[in-house]
Amino acid sequence: MKATVGVMGSASKELLGTADSLLNVTAQRLGRAIAARDVILMTGATTGVVYATGKAAFEAGVFHVGISPGANLQEHVERYELPVDVCNVLIYTGFGLKGRNVVLIRSCDLVIFIAGAMGSLNEFTIAHDEGKIIGCLTGTGGVADQADYLLEKFSKRTGAQVFQESEPERLIDACLEAFYQRPRDS
Repeated sequence: MKATVGVMGSASKELLGTADSLLNVTAQRLGRAIAARDVILMTGATTGVVYATGKAAFEAGVFHVGISPGANLQEHVERYELPVDVCNVLIYTGFGLKGRNVVLIRSCDLVIFIAGAMGSLNEFTIAHDEGKIIGCLTGTGGVADQADYLLEKFSKRTGAQVFQESEPERLIDACLEAFYQRPRDS
């Protein structure tokens, strides 16, 4: 069975910047690094940095599953104003943004953070509480650069493993290695 790699991060289109901005280029590089591994990509089927990562991965041939906050396609597009063009499959939760986050995180074997604001903070705390393998792409800002602070101030033992790296390829490899070394549940 293939590992499921979730990507979480800022949905802000403004933060992403232009096509050649450093964050956009890094997001695309992360997407290509994910696609180069034999994994399934999972995202919140959203905009911003996550969209840029998902698009690059999708175009490079990864199977991309989007978990929607909407109850159906119409709500996904009209109410949440989310894209549909870079996912192979959309799963409609009808749970809204925060409820969608729980489904998304629980469906991933490992979770990668690139940038990220309050929604990503919610995803980070869920991933940590669920004992997930967490990768933070440092140098991208937001939640991805705050793991040390968050763990120092608020951490409890959950079995979560947190990796921090500024290079997308090394981050993915470290997280996947940890995943494949973990004992499998029966």
